[in-house]
Amino acid sequence: MTGAAVPPPPQVWPSLRARDARALIAFLVEAFGFEATAVFAEGDQVHHAQLSWPPGGGIMLGSAKDDPDDPWPLQPGSFGAYVVTDDPDALFDRAVAHGAEVTAPLHDTDYGSRDFAVRDPEGNRWSFGTYRGEPRV
Repeated sequence: MTGAAVPPPPQVWPSLRARDARALIAFLVEAFGFEATAVFAEGDQVHHAQLSWPPGGGIMLGSAKDDPDDPWPLQPGSFGAYVVTDDPDALFDRAVAHGAEVTAPLHDTDYGSRDFAVRDPEGNRWSFGTYRGEPRV
């Protein structure tokens, strides 16, 4: 059998909490192009959601809890991530069209990437660009 090898699933899962997890999931799918791979919820309470990034990787999120004993007490709006994309210009236009707040417009970096940064409706910060990191030695 020939063809490209299927990469292993991601082993690092950035995660966040949201005041309105269902609305944030819809925004991340529509504005950025994440895919809602799994959403486990009861009513408005999202217990666990997996959003896959089509080129690889993904994030997990869930509803914020008002529980002082919450073992994962992440605060909504405190998340930040850099996400690799092959077409930052088109993604920028898509994100802006869906209401993402621009914090850094499209620009070329001194390290060869084309980047932009936005904030989602919960206040999380997202940076997108072509920089894939330095090769492992």
